[in-house]
Amino acid sequence: MTLDLVTIPCLADNYAYLVHDAATGDTLAVDVPEAEPIVAMLADKGWTLTHVLLTHHHWDHVNGLSDLLAGHPAQVIGAAADAHRLPPLDIAVVEGDRIEIGGEAGLVIDVPGHTVGHIAVHFPGSGLLFTADSLMALGCGRLFEGTPVQMWHSLSKLAALPGDTIVCSGHEYTAANAKFALTIDPDNSALTSRTDEVNAARATGQPTVPTTLETERATNPFLRAADPGIRAHLGLHNASDAEVFTEIRARKDQF
Repeated sequence: MTLDLVTIPCLADNYAYLVHDAATGDTLAVDVPEAEPIVAMLADKGWTLTHVLLTHHHWDHVNGLSDLLAGHPAQVIGAAADAHRLPPLDIAVVEGDRIEIGGEAGLVIDVPGHTVGHIAVHFPGSGLLFTADSLMALGCGRLFEGTPVQMWHSLSKLAALPGDTIVCSGHEYTAANAKFALTIDPDNSALTSRTDEVNAARATGQPTVPTTLETERATNPFLRAADPGIRAHLGLHNASDAEVFTEIRARKDQF
């Protein structure tokens, strides 16, 4: 049995997720930008919330937690490194720890860069990866606290997972990310096709996440620092992968 996944739009451009194990009834919410859409989805599905995962401390990922817990008490899980600025945690985790939802364990991965305490969680049995603001669809999070080298290392860990992994990121930024990606990787036909698909989806109000890791590896410039075409386009033939990533991130910050 695999876990059921529901994607929930929140606020202007955030996403929360529900992960449900039918056999046990365990239900995990991943991030809580606001409570109301999550509460509505729990009611619609007839699911009982048992766990909440907070990927990092930014307000648009935790702001709805107290309202959610008021009517749906659950164990709150977050990074031990960020416990001092997260809402109160029941379970503080570090890289390598496992989060049990029903019969499946999710592996905690430390992904500093966007913030220094950011975590991702991978459920290999169901092929689900919750990345929030680390790896995003066609992008990565802005480096508010970490360094480019830290973020490159974080993304490299995520990129090494199986290609059919479903990447559940935290925002609907894909159209803007695609526009930038074309300035870095203009000759990538897969990127051009994906951009058309993204723009068509957004024109009808459809979400562009989750995506797959295989798709990200083929089209996301922040995972493609080793690509010869990107290196040639940037004039960085002999740079390290981390240096190429640093240049791409700097260009995105100015885009």
